[in-house]
Amino acid sequence: MQSHSGLVRLFLFALLLASSGFAQLVDNTLAPNTAKAGINKSLADEIGVGRGDTMTPYSSLFIINRDPFRAIRRGRQIFQRKFTRDQGQGPNNGDGHGDINTIGGIGAGLSDSCASCHGRPRGSAGAGGDVATRPDSRDAPHLFGLGLREMLADEITSDLRAIRAQAIATAQAKHQPVTRQLISKTISYGAITANPDGTVDISKVSGVNPDLRVRPFFAEGSTISMREFLVGAFRNEMGIEAADPDLLIASSGGKVTTPSGMVLDGSLDKIEAPPVSDPGADPDGDRVTNELPVSLIDHMEYYLLHYFKPGVYKQTDQTEHGRKMFGKIGCASCHIQNLQIDHDRRVADVNTVYDPVNGNFNNLFATATAFFNSVDDGSGFPALKQPKLQPFLVTNIYTDFKRHDVGPGFYEKNYDGTITKQFITRPLWGVGSTSPYGHDGRSINLDEVILRHGGEAQGSRDAYARLDGEDQAAINTFLNSLIIFPPDDTASNLDPGNRNLVNFPQFGHGSIKLTILFNDPSDPE
Repeated sequence: MQSHSGLVRLFLFALLLASSGFAQLVDNTLAPNTAKAGINKSLADEIGVGRGDTMTPYSSLFIINRDPFRAIRRGRQIFQRKFTRDQGQGPNNGDGHGDINTIGGIGAGLSDSCASCHGRPRGSAGAGGDVATRPDSRDAPHLFGLGLREMLADEITSDLRAIRAQAIATAQAKHQPVTRQLISKTISYGAITANPDGTVDISKVSGVNPDLRVRPFFAEGSTISMREFLVGAFRNEMGIEAADPDLLIASSGGKVTTPSGMVLDGSLDKIEAPPVSDPGADPDGDRVTNELPVSLIDHMEYYLLHYFKPGVYKQTDQTEHGRKMFGKIGCASCHIQNLQIDHDRRVADVNTVYDPVNGNFNNLFATATAFFNSVDDGSGFPALKQPKLQPFLVTNIYTDFKRHDVGPGFYEKNYDGTITKQFITRPLWGVGSTSPYGHDGRSINLDEVILRHGGEAQGSRDAYARLDGEDQAAINTFLNSLIIFPPDDTASNLDPGNRNLVNFPQFGHGSIKLTILFNDPSDPE
Protein backbone atom coordinates (compact mmCIF):
# COMPACT_ATOMS: atom_id res chain seq x y z
CA MET A 1 0.00 0.00 0.00
CA GLN A 2 1.22 3.48 -0.76
CA SER A 3 2.44 5.82 1.97
CA HIS A 4 0.06 8.28 3.59
CA SER A 5 1.74 11.21 1.84
CA GLY A 6 1.51 9.43 -1.50
CA LEU A 7 -2.15 8.79 -0.98
CA VAL A 8 -2.75 12.44 -0.14
CA ARG A 9 -1.00 13.49 -3.36
CA LEU A 10 -3.42 11.31 -5.29
CA PHE A 11 -6.47 12.64 -3.45
CA LEU A 12 -7.53 15.35 -5.93
CA PHE A 13 -6.88 12.97 -8.80
CA ALA A 14 -9.10 10.37 -7.15
CA LEU A 15 -11.94 12.87 -6.78
CA LEU A 16 -12.09 13.09 -10.53
CA LEU A 17 -12.21 9.33 -10.96
CA ALA A 18 -14.78 7.97 -8.53
CA SER A 19 -18.33 9.15 -8.02
CA SER A 20 -20.14 8.99 -4.71
CA GLY A 21 -21.78 5.65 -3.84
CA PHE A 22 -25.32 4.90 -2.81
CA ALA A 23 -27.02 1.90 -1.27
CA GLN A 24 -28.29 0.78 -4.68
CA LEU A 25 -26.51 1.79 -7.87
CA VAL A 26 -27.69 2.09 -11.45
CA ASP A 27 -25.56 0.94 -14.37
CA ASN A 28 -24.24 4.04 -16.13
CA THR A 29 -24.01 2.13 -19.39
CA LEU A 30 -27.77 1.48 -19.20
CA ALA A 31 -28.92 4.67 -17.47
CA PRO A 32 -26.36 7.43 -18.13
CA ASN A 33 -26.74 10.57 -16.04
CA THR A 34 -25.18 14.01 -15.90
CA ALA A 35 -23.70 13.46 -12.42
CA LYS A 36 -22.07 10.21 -13.62
CA ALA A 37 -23.26 8.54 -10.43
CA GLY A 38 -23.43 4.77 -10.47
CA ILE A 39 -21.54 1.76 -11.81
CA ASN A 40 -19.08 2.56 -14.57
CA LYS A 41 -18.82 -0.91 -16.10
CA SER A 42 -21.54 -2.92 -17.80
CA LEU A 43 -22.50 -6.28 -16.39
CA ALA A 44 -20.69 -7.93 -19.31
CA ASP A 45 -17.51 -6.02 -18.42
CA GLU A 46 -17.82 -7.10 -14.77
CA ILE A 47 -18.21 -10.72 -15.84
CA GLY A 48 -15.12 -10.37 -18.03
CA VAL A 49 -13.84 -13.62 -19.55
CA GLY A 50 -15.02 -15.72 -16.63
CA ARG A 51 -12.92 -17.28 -13.86
CA GLY A 52 -9.81 -17.89 -15.95
CA ASP A 53 -6.50 -17.97 -14.09
CA THR A 54 -3.66 -15.67 -13.04
CA MET A 55 -2.43 -15.56 -16.63
CA THR A 56 -5.80 -14.62 -18.17
CA PRO A 57 -6.48 -10.84 -18.20
CA TYR A 58 -10.05 -9.75 -17.44
CA SER A 59 -10.75 -12.98 -15.53
CA SER A 60 -11.73 -13.06 -11.87
CA LEU A 61 -8.65 -15.04 -10.80
CA PHE A 62 -6.36 -12.63 -12.65
CA ILE A 63 -7.95 -9.57 -10.99
CA ILE A 64 -8.20 -11.09 -7.50
CA ASN A 65 -4.55 -12.13 -7.51
CA ARG A 66 -2.99 -9.19 -9.37
CA ASP A 67 -5.35 -6.26 -8.74
CA PRO A 68 -7.12 -7.24 -5.49
CA PHE A 69 -8.49 -3.82 -4.59
CA ARG A 70 -10.24 -3.68 -7.95
CA ALA A 71 -11.71 -7.10 -7.15
CA ILE A 72 -13.02 -5.78 -3.82
CA ARG A 73 -14.50 -2.72 -5.47
CA ARG A 74 -16.03 -4.79 -8.27
CA GLY A 75 -17.60 -7.10 -5.73
CA ARG A 76 -19.09 -4.12 -3.98
CA GLN A 77 -20.51 -2.79 -7.24
CA ILE A 78 -22.13 -6.18 -7.87
CA PHE A 79 -23.53 -6.04 -4.33
CA GLN A 80 -25.04 -2.60 -5.01
CA ARG A 81 -26.06 -3.25 -8.64
CA LYS A 82 -29.74 -3.04 -9.51
CA PHE A 83 -30.21 -6.21 -11.55
CA THR A 84 -32.79 -6.13 -14.34
CA ARG A 85 -35.32 -8.67 -15.63
CA ASP A 86 -33.20 -9.08 -18.76
CA GLN A 87 -30.35 -10.15 -16.48
CA GLY A 88 -32.47 -12.80 -14.74
CA GLN A 89 -33.86 -10.88 -11.77
CA GLY A 90 -37.21 -12.13 -10.44
CA PRO A 91 -39.36 -13.95 -9.67
CA ASN A 92 -37.70 -15.26 -6.55
CA ASN A 93 -37.79 -18.76 -5.10
CA GLY A 94 -40.92 -20.44 -6.45
CA ASP A 95 -42.58 -17.06 -7.07
CA GLY A 96 -44.40 -17.59 -3.76
CA HIS A 97 -45.50 -21.14 -4.58
CA GLY A 98 -44.23 -24.34 -2.97
CA ASP A 99 -43.60 -26.15 0.30
CA ILE A 100 -42.58 -23.35 2.63
CA ASN A 101 -42.26 -25.89 5.45
CA THR A 102 -39.03 -27.08 3.84
CA ILE A 103 -38.08 -24.16 1.55
CA GLY A 104 -38.03 -21.04 3.71
CA GLY A 105 -36.81 -18.89 0.86
CA ILE A 106 -40.33 -18.93 -0.61
CA GLY A 107 -41.18 -16.31 2.02
CA ALA A 108 -38.35 -13.99 1.02
CA GLY A 109 -39.23 -10.67 -0.58
CA LEU A 110 -38.31 -9.94 -4.19
CA SER A 111 -35.39 -7.51 -4.46
CA ASP A 112 -33.34 -6.15 -7.32
CA SER A 113 -30.07 -5.79 -5.39
CA CYS A 114 -28.30 -7.04 -2.29
CA ALA A 115 -28.28 -3.45 -1.02
CA SER A 116 -32.07 -3.31 -0.94
CA CYS A 117 -31.91 -5.38 2.27
CA HIS A 118 -28.37 -4.58 3.43
CA GLY A 119 -28.24 -0.88 2.66
CA ARG A 120 -28.17 1.28 5.78
CA PRO A 121 -26.38 3.55 6.37
CA ARG A 122 -25.95 4.94 2.87
CA GLY A 123 -23.64 3.01 0.65
CA SER A 124 -22.82 0.27 3.17
CA ALA A 125 -23.62 -3.41 3.54
CA GLY A 126 -25.58 -2.51 6.62
CA ALA A 127 -28.88 -3.43 8.25
CA GLY A 128 -32.09 -3.50 6.31
CA GLY A 129 -35.51 -4.95 5.70
CA ASP A 130 -37.69 -7.57 7.28
CA VAL A 131 -37.93 -10.94 5.50
CA ALA A 132 -40.74 -13.46 6.08
CA THR A 133 -38.68 -16.64 5.79
CA ARG A 134 -40.34 -17.70 9.05
CA PRO A 135 -43.71 -16.72 10.58
CA ASP A 136 -41.91 -14.50 13.09
CA SER A 137 -39.76 -13.07 10.26
CA ARG A 138 -36.14 -11.97 10.34
CA ASP A 139 -34.48 -8.57 10.14
CA ALA A 140 -31.62 -8.42 7.63
CA PRO A 141 -28.42 -8.02 9.70
CA HIS A 142 -25.46 -5.86 8.75
CA LEU A 143 -22.60 -7.56 6.92
CA PHE A 144 -19.71 -5.53 8.32
CA GLY A 145 -16.79 -7.78 9.23
CA LEU A 146 -18.37 -10.80 7.50
CA GLY A 147 -15.05 -12.21 6.30
CA LEU A 148 -13.54 -11.96 9.76
CA ARG A 149 -16.46 -13.96 11.12
CA GLU A 150 -15.99 -16.66 8.50
CA MET A 151 -12.27 -16.95 9.25
CA LEU A 152 -12.76 -17.10 13.03
CA ALA A 153 -15.47 -19.75 12.77
CA ASP A 154 -13.41 -21.81 10.34
CA GLU A 155 -10.31 -21.69 12.55
CA ILE A 156 -12.33 -22.65 15.64
CA THR A 157 -13.74 -25.60 13.70
CA SER A 158 -10.23 -26.73 12.73
CA ASP A 159 -9.10 -26.48 16.36
CA LEU A 160 -12.04 -28.50 17.69
CA ARG A 161 -11.66 -31.20 15.08
CA ALA A 162 -7.92 -31.41 15.73
CA ILE A 163 -8.66 -31.97 19.44
CA ARG A 164 -11.10 -34.73 18.48
CA ALA A 165 -8.57 -36.39 16.16
CA GLN A 166 -5.85 -36.24 18.82
CA ALA A 167 -8.20 -37.68 21.45
CA ILE A 168 -9.12 -40.62 19.19
CA ALA A 169 -5.45 -41.32 18.41
CA THR A 170 -4.55 -41.23 22.12
CA ALA A 171 -7.48 -43.50 23.08
CA GLN A 172 -6.46 -46.02 20.46
CA ALA A 173 -2.81 -45.92 21.54
CA LYS A 174 -3.63 -46.30 25.26
CA HIS A 175 -6.55 -48.71 24.72
CA GLN A 176 -8.73 -46.70 27.07
CA PRO A 177 -11.21 -43.79 26.87
CA VAL A 178 -9.73 -40.29 26.73
CA THR A 179 -11.61 -37.12 27.63
CA ARG A 180 -10.57 -33.78 26.18
CA GLN A 181 -11.91 -30.27 26.70
CA LEU A 182 -13.00 -28.54 23.49
CA ILE A 183 -11.40 -25.12 23.80
CA SER A 184 -10.47 -22.76 20.99
CA LYS A 185 -9.61 -19.06 21.18
CA THR A 186 -10.40 -19.17 24.94
CA ILE A 187 -13.96 -20.40 24.21
CA SER A 188 -15.18 -23.69 25.69
CA TYR A 189 -17.44 -25.89 23.58
CA GLY A 190 -17.75 -28.56 26.24
CA ALA A 191 -15.89 -31.87 26.14
CA ILE A 192 -15.65 -35.13 24.24
CA THR A 193 -14.65 -38.63 25.27
CA ALA A 194 -12.91 -40.72 22.61
CA ASN A 195 -13.00 -44.51 22.82
CA PRO A 196 -10.40 -47.05 21.64
CA ASP A 197 -12.77 -48.24 18.88
CA GLY A 198 -12.76 -44.75 17.33
CA THR A 199 -16.24 -43.73 18.51
CA VAL A 200 -16.72 -40.45 20.36
CA ASP A 201 -19.12 -39.55 23.16
CA ILE A 202 -20.46 -36.10 22.28
CA SER A 203 -23.02 -35.80 25.08
CA LYS A 204 -21.08 -33.00 26.74
CA VAL A 205 -20.50 -30.93 23.59
CA SER A 206 -22.17 -27.51 23.90
CA GLY A 207 -22.96 -24.63 21.59
CA VAL A 208 -21.97 -26.38 18.37
CA ASN A 209 -23.18 -29.27 16.21
CA PRO A 210 -21.93 -32.81 16.97
CA ASP A 211 -19.73 -32.55 13.85
CA LEU A 212 -17.89 -29.67 15.62
CA ARG A 213 -18.44 -27.34 12.66
CA VAL A 214 -19.09 -23.74 13.75
CA ARG A 215 -21.65 -22.22 11.40
CA PRO A 216 -21.44 -18.42 11.78
CA PHE A 217 -24.16 -17.31 9.36
CA PHE A 218 -27.89 -16.88 9.93
CA ALA A 219 -29.35 -16.43 13.39
CA GLU A 220 -29.65 -20.14 14.04
CA GLY A 221 -26.11 -20.81 12.77
CA SER A 222 -26.84 -22.88 9.67
CA THR A 223 -24.30 -21.91 6.99
CA ILE A 224 -20.52 -22.19 7.07
CA SER A 225 -19.38 -19.99 4.18
CA MET A 226 -20.00 -16.63 2.59
CA ARG A 227 -20.12 -18.29 -0.81
CA GLU A 228 -23.13 -20.41 0.17
CA PHE A 229 -24.68 -17.36 1.84
CA LEU A 230 -24.42 -15.10 -1.22
CA VAL A 231 -25.43 -17.71 -3.82
CA GLY A 232 -28.50 -18.58 -1.73
CA ALA A 233 -29.44 -14.94 -1.23
CA PHE A 234 -29.25 -14.18 -4.95
CA ARG A 235 -31.61 -17.10 -5.56
CA ASN A 236 -34.07 -16.54 -2.70
CA GLU A 237 -34.23 -12.74 -2.63
CA MET A 238 -33.65 -11.85 -6.28
CA GLY A 239 -34.46 -14.95 -8.30
CA ILE A 240 -30.96 -14.95 -9.83
CA GLU A 241 -29.70 -18.50 -10.18
CA ALA A 242 -26.04 -19.50 -10.09
CA ALA A 243 -24.41 -22.68 -11.35
CA ASP A 244 -21.41 -22.27 -9.07
CA PRO A 245 -18.78 -24.96 -9.76
CA ASP A 246 -17.23 -24.69 -6.28
CA LEU A 247 -20.49 -25.34 -4.45
CA LEU A 248 -21.38 -28.06 -6.94
CA ILE A 249 -18.12 -29.93 -6.28
CA ALA A 250 -18.30 -29.52 -2.50
CA SER A 251 -22.00 -30.41 -2.26
CA SER A 252 -21.20 -33.66 -4.09
CA GLY A 253 -18.59 -34.66 -1.52
CA GLY A 254 -15.55 -33.07 -3.15
CA LYS A 255 -13.02 -30.62 -1.78
CA VAL A 256 -12.33 -27.19 -3.23
CA THR A 257 -10.60 -24.00 -2.16
CA THR A 258 -12.45 -20.87 -3.28
CA PRO A 259 -10.59 -17.84 -4.70
CA SER A 260 -10.99 -16.22 -1.26
CA GLY A 261 -9.15 -19.10 0.41
CA MET A 262 -12.12 -20.82 2.07
CA VAL A 263 -11.82 -24.61 2.01
CA LEU A 264 -15.13 -26.35 1.32
CA ASP A 265 -14.84 -30.08 1.95
CA GLY A 266 -17.98 -32.05 1.23
CA SER A 267 -16.52 -35.14 2.86
CA LEU A 268 -16.52 -33.32 6.22
CA ASP A 269 -19.39 -30.84 5.94
CA LYS A 270 -22.78 -30.63 4.30
CA ILE A 271 -22.42 -27.92 1.65
CA GLU A 272 -25.52 -26.42 0.06
CA ALA A 273 -25.70 -27.17 -3.65
CA PRO A 274 -26.04 -24.27 -6.10
CA PRO A 275 -29.55 -23.65 -7.50
CA VAL A 276 -28.43 -24.79 -10.98
CA SER A 277 -25.95 -27.52 -11.88
CA ASP A 278 -25.67 -26.60 -15.56
CA PRO A 279 -24.91 -22.99 -16.61
CA GLY A 280 -27.00 -23.57 -19.73
CA ALA A 281 -30.13 -24.59 -17.83
CA ASP A 282 -33.13 -22.29 -17.34
CA PRO A 283 -35.21 -23.77 -14.51
CA ASP A 284 -37.16 -20.56 -13.86
CA GLY A 285 -38.13 -20.27 -17.54
CA ASP A 286 -37.18 -16.62 -17.93
CA ARG A 287 -35.04 -17.31 -21.01
CA VAL A 288 -31.91 -16.17 -19.17
CA THR A 289 -29.19 -18.71 -18.48
CA ASN A 290 -26.01 -18.48 -16.41
CA GLU A 291 -27.63 -15.62 -14.52
CA LEU A 292 -24.80 -15.28 -11.99
CA PRO A 293 -21.54 -16.36 -13.67
CA VAL A 294 -18.76 -17.75 -11.50
CA SER A 295 -16.58 -14.65 -11.96
CA LEU A 296 -19.26 -12.48 -10.32
CA ILE A 297 -19.50 -14.91 -7.40
CA ASP A 298 -15.70 -14.82 -7.05
CA HIS A 299 -15.65 -11.02 -6.84
CA MET A 300 -18.60 -10.90 -4.43
CA GLU A 301 -17.02 -13.46 -2.10
CA TYR A 302 -13.72 -11.56 -2.20
CA TYR A 303 -15.52 -8.30 -1.41
CA LEU A 304 -17.32 -9.83 1.56
CA LEU A 305 -14.05 -11.36 2.80
CA HIS A 306 -12.62 -7.84 3.02
CA TYR A 307 -15.71 -5.89 4.02
CA PHE A 308 -14.91 -3.29 6.66
CA LYS A 309 -15.38 -4.25 10.28
CA PRO A 310 -17.61 -1.97 12.39
CA GLY A 311 -16.15 1.13 13.99
CA VAL A 312 -15.99 2.63 17.47
CA TYR A 313 -17.49 6.04 18.26
CA LYS A 314 -16.47 8.44 21.02
CA GLN A 315 -15.01 6.74 24.08
CA THR A 316 -15.52 8.46 27.45
CA ASP A 317 -15.38 7.66 31.14
CA GLN A 318 -19.03 6.63 30.85
CA THR A 319 -18.43 4.20 27.97
CA GLU A 320 -15.50 2.69 29.87
CA HIS A 321 -17.65 2.33 32.98
CA GLY A 322 -20.36 0.72 30.87
CA ARG A 323 -17.86 -1.73 29.37
CA LYS A 324 -16.71 -2.76 32.85
CA MET A 325 -20.28 -3.15 34.12
CA PHE A 326 -21.09 -5.20 31.01
CA GLY A 327 -18.38 -7.63 32.05
CA LYS A 328 -19.20 -7.48 35.76
CA ILE A 329 -22.80 -8.65 35.31
CA GLY A 330 -21.69 -11.56 33.12
CA CYS A 331 -22.60 -10.41 29.60
CA ALA A 332 -18.98 -10.78 28.45
CA SER A 333 -19.01 -14.51 29.17
CA CYS A 334 -20.84 -14.98 25.85
CA HIS A 335 -20.18 -11.63 24.19
CA ILE A 336 -16.38 -11.96 24.19
CA GLN A 337 -14.72 -8.70 23.18
CA ASN A 338 -11.64 -9.75 21.18
CA LEU A 339 -10.73 -12.91 19.25
CA GLN A 340 -7.52 -13.79 17.43
CA ILE A 341 -7.26 -14.97 13.84
CA ASP A 342 -4.16 -17.11 13.25
CA HIS A 343 -3.96 -16.79 9.45
CA ASP A 344 -5.70 -13.74 8.01
CA ARG A 345 -6.66 -14.35 4.36
CA ARG A 346 -7.26 -10.67 3.60
CA VAL A 347 -4.86 -8.32 1.81
CA ALA A 348 -5.85 -5.28 3.90
CA ASP A 349 -7.75 -4.08 6.95
CA VAL A 350 -9.69 -0.88 7.60
CA ASN A 351 -9.94 0.46 11.15
CA THR A 352 -12.52 3.18 11.84
CA VAL A 353 -12.57 5.30 15.00
CA TYR A 354 -13.98 8.53 16.40
CA ASP A 355 -11.81 11.42 15.18
CA PRO A 356 -13.54 14.84 15.07
CA VAL A 357 -10.34 16.51 13.84
CA ASN A 358 -9.95 14.44 10.69
CA GLY A 359 -13.54 13.33 10.27
CA ASN A 360 -15.26 15.77 7.92
CA PHE A 361 -18.81 14.50 7.76
CA ASN A 362 -19.46 12.12 10.66
CA ASN A 363 -16.55 12.58 13.13
CA LEU A 364 -15.04 9.28 12.00
CA PHE A 365 -11.74 8.49 10.31
CA ALA A 366 -10.75 5.18 8.74
CA THR A 367 -7.19 3.92 8.31
CA ALA A 368 -6.44 1.26 5.70
CA THR A 369 -3.41 -0.98 6.21
CA ALA A 370 -2.01 -3.47 3.68
CA PHE A 371 -1.36 -7.13 4.47
CA PHE A 372 0.11 -8.48 1.23
CA ASN A 373 3.40 -9.48 -0.33
CA SER A 374 4.12 -8.48 -3.93
CA VAL A 375 5.58 -11.31 -5.99
CA ASP A 376 6.93 -10.75 -9.50
CA ASP A 377 6.33 -14.04 -11.29
CA GLY A 378 8.18 -12.93 -14.43
CA SER A 379 5.01 -13.06 -16.52
CA GLY A 380 5.13 -9.43 -17.57
CA PHE A 381 1.79 -8.90 -15.86
CA PRO A 382 1.39 -6.84 -12.66
CA ALA A 383 2.88 -8.53 -9.60
CA LEU A 384 0.90 -11.09 -7.66
CA LYS A 385 -0.40 -9.58 -4.41
CA GLN A 386 -0.58 -12.45 -1.95
CA PRO A 387 -2.02 -12.23 1.59
CA LYS A 388 0.60 -12.51 4.32
CA LEU A 389 -1.59 -14.97 6.25
CA GLN A 390 -0.44 -13.32 9.46
CA PRO A 391 -2.20 -13.24 12.85
CA PHE A 392 -4.82 -10.55 13.35
CA LEU A 393 -6.64 -9.56 16.53
CA VAL A 394 -10.32 -8.94 15.85
CA THR A 395 -11.35 -6.30 18.38
CA ASN A 396 -14.76 -5.40 19.73
CA ILE A 397 -16.62 -8.25 18.02
CA TYR A 398 -18.34 -9.43 21.24
CA THR A 399 -19.37 -12.99 20.42
CA ASP A 400 -18.38 -16.57 21.27
CA PHE A 401 -19.66 -18.25 18.07
CA LYS A 402 -21.77 -20.62 20.18
CA ARG A 403 -25.45 -21.42 20.10
CA HIS A 404 -27.34 -20.62 23.30
CA ASP A 405 -30.86 -20.88 24.62
CA VAL A 406 -31.54 -17.38 25.91
CA GLY A 407 -35.14 -17.95 26.81
CA PRO A 408 -38.64 -17.99 25.29
CA GLY A 409 -38.43 -14.28 24.50
CA PHE A 410 -36.15 -15.18 21.60
CA TYR A 411 -37.74 -18.46 20.53
CA GLU A 412 -38.86 -18.57 16.93
CA LYS A 413 -41.73 -20.51 15.39
CA ASN A 414 -41.20 -22.03 11.97
CA TYR A 415 -43.61 -22.74 9.12
CA ASP A 416 -43.42 -26.48 9.80
CA GLY A 417 -44.73 -25.92 13.32
CA THR A 418 -41.43 -26.47 15.14
CA ILE A 419 -39.82 -24.01 17.53
CA THR A 420 -36.18 -22.93 17.23
CA LYS A 421 -34.77 -22.37 20.70
CA GLN A 422 -31.03 -21.93 20.20
CA PHE A 423 -29.32 -19.10 18.35
CA ILE A 424 -25.71 -18.20 17.78
CA THR A 425 -24.46 -15.32 19.92
CA ARG A 426 -25.02 -12.17 17.87
CA PRO A 427 -21.78 -10.18 17.52
CA LEU A 428 -22.37 -6.82 19.17
CA TRP A 429 -20.09 -4.76 16.95
CA GLY A 430 -22.30 -2.27 15.12
CA VAL A 431 -25.14 -2.73 17.62
CA GLY A 432 -25.37 1.00 18.30
CA SER A 433 -26.44 1.62 14.67
CA THR A 434 -28.83 -1.25 14.03
CA SER A 435 -32.09 -0.83 15.94
CA PRO A 436 -34.61 -2.39 16.30
CA TYR A 437 -33.02 -5.39 18.03
CA GLY A 438 -33.19 -9.15 18.16
CA HIS A 439 -32.94 -11.32 15.04
CA ASP A 440 -36.64 -10.60 14.54
CA GLY A 441 -36.43 -6.85 15.21
CA ARG A 442 -39.09 -7.00 17.94
CA SER A 443 -37.14 -5.06 20.58
CA ILE A 444 -37.31 -1.31 20.15
CA ASN A 445 -34.17 -0.33 22.07
CA LEU A 446 -31.13 -1.80 23.82
CA ASP A 447 -32.76 -1.75 27.25
CA GLU A 448 -35.67 -3.82 25.95
CA VAL A 449 -33.51 -6.41 24.21
CA ILE A 450 -31.30 -6.87 27.28
CA LEU A 451 -34.34 -7.38 29.52
CA ARG A 452 -35.75 -9.81 26.93
CA HIS A 453 -32.95 -12.30 27.71
CA GLY A 454 -33.63 -15.39 29.75
CA GLY A 455 -32.54 -19.02 29.77
CA GLU A 456 -28.75 -19.27 29.91
CA ALA A 457 -28.59 -15.46 30.18
CA GLN A 458 -31.14 -15.15 33.00
CA GLY A 459 -28.52 -14.35 35.62
CA SER A 460 -26.96 -11.54 33.58
CA ARG A 461 -30.39 -10.19 32.66
CA ASP A 462 -31.44 -10.08 36.32
CA ALA A 463 -28.15 -8.48 37.32
CA TYR A 464 -28.75 -5.76 34.74
CA ALA A 465 -32.31 -5.23 35.99
CA ARG A 466 -30.97 -4.70 39.54
CA LEU A 467 -28.49 -1.99 38.49
CA ASP A 468 -29.31 1.61 39.24
CA GLY A 469 -30.21 3.95 36.41
CA GLU A 470 -26.70 5.37 36.14
CA ASP A 471 -25.07 1.99 35.61
CA GLN A 472 -27.74 0.89 33.13
CA ALA A 473 -27.26 4.14 31.20
CA ALA A 474 -23.50 3.55 31.10
CA ILE A 475 -23.98 0.08 29.58
CA ASN A 476 -26.32 1.53 26.98
CA THR A 477 -23.85 4.31 26.18
CA PHE A 478 -21.07 1.78 25.77
CA LEU A 479 -23.16 -0.38 23.43
CA ASN A 480 -24.24 2.67 21.43
CA SER A 481 -20.57 3.46 20.77
CA LEU A 482 -20.24 0.24 18.71
CA ILE A 483 -21.25 1.55 15.29
CA ILE A 484 -21.36 0.93 11.56
CA PHE A 485 -20.84 3.76 9.10
CA PRO A 486 -21.27 4.85 5.45
CA PRO A 487 -17.96 4.13 3.67
CA ASP A 488 -18.65 6.71 0.97
CA ASP A 489 -19.01 9.47 3.56
CA THR A 490 -16.26 8.51 6.01
CA ALA A 491 -12.88 10.22 5.58
CA SER A 492 -9.86 7.93 5.43
CA ASN A 493 -6.17 7.84 4.64
CA LEU A 494 -7.25 6.79 1.14
CA ASP A 495 -9.31 9.96 0.74
CA PRO A 496 -8.97 12.39 3.68
CA GLY A 497 -11.27 14.95 2.12
CA ASN A 498 -11.03 18.72 1.82
CA ARG A 499 -13.45 20.96 3.72
CA ASN A 500 -12.48 23.89 1.47
CA LEU A 501 -13.62 22.20 -1.72
CA VAL A 502 -16.44 23.90 -3.62
CA ASN A 503 -19.86 22.47 -2.71
CA PHE A 504 -18.62 20.82 0.48
CA PRO A 505 -19.98 18.56 1.99
CA GLN A 506 -21.54 17.09 -1.17
CA PHE A 507 -17.94 16.97 -2.39
CA GLY A 508 -14.74 16.72 -0.40
CA HIS A 509 -16.08 15.01 2.74
CA GLY A 510 -13.69 12.12 2.22
CA SER A 511 -14.37 8.42 1.74
CA ILE A 512 -12.86 4.96 1.91
CA LYS A 513 -11.87 5.09 -1.74
CA LEU A 514 -10.23 1.99 -3.16
CA THR A 515 -9.84 3.41 -6.68
CA ILE A 516 -6.39 4.86 -6.04
CA LEU A 517 -5.11 1.42 -5.08
CA PHE A 518 -6.00 -0.13 -8.46
CA ASN A 519 -3.19 -1.09 -10.80
CA ASP A 520 -4.72 1.47 -13.17
CA PRO A 521 -6.51 4.18 -11.14
CA SER A 522 -7.67 5.87 -14.36
CA ASP A 523 -9.97 2.89 -15.05
CA PRO A 524 -12.76 3.19 -12.44
CA GLU A 525 -15.32 0.52 -11.69
